[in-house]
Amino acid sequence: MLHRHSTGRGIVMKGLTKVQSFMLYALGTYQEEFSRRFEGRPVTMVLNKVDFIDLVHKTKIASKKDRAVYKNLQDLEEQRYVSYERKTLALTKRGGKEFVRIKRDISPYVIVAGVLGSDDIMHYTKKAQTVLVQEK
Repeated sequence: MLHRHSTGRGIVMKGLTKVQSFMLYALGTYQEEFSRRFEGRPVTMVLNKVDFIDLVHKTKIASKKDRAVYKNLQDLEEQRYVSYERKTLALTKRGGKEFVRIKRDISPYVIVAGVLGSDDIMHYTKKAQTVLVQEK
C-alpha cells in the first residue's frame, strides 16, 4: 500500500521522493544487470557515488545539480535503503525489498513500452481494425 502526501520535496512514497525511488530503481537495475552479465565470473561490482551520479544524469532521472542528487543519495543512506562501504554503493536488504516493490509496480508500464517499441507491433493488433494511412 502506497502512502502518498505532498511535501516541499515532492511526492513521497513510503518515505521516498519520486527521484529517490527512481534512483533506487536505477541502482537495483544496475546491480541486476551486472550480475546477469558477469554471472559465474570472479568479479565484484564496484560503483562509487560519482559514477552513480553520472548514471542518474545520463538517464535523466534527475535534472538537478550534482549536489542535490548527492543529497538524495545521502537521504537513501540515512533511511538505510543503500549502503556505501569500501567505496562501493549497494542496496541494503531494505533497499532490495523496496526495489522489488518498485519493479513490480512499474513492470506493466515497461512491458507495454517494450511491446509497442518492438518491430512486431502489428502482431498485437487486429488487421481488420488497423488501417495505416500515409500522411500528406
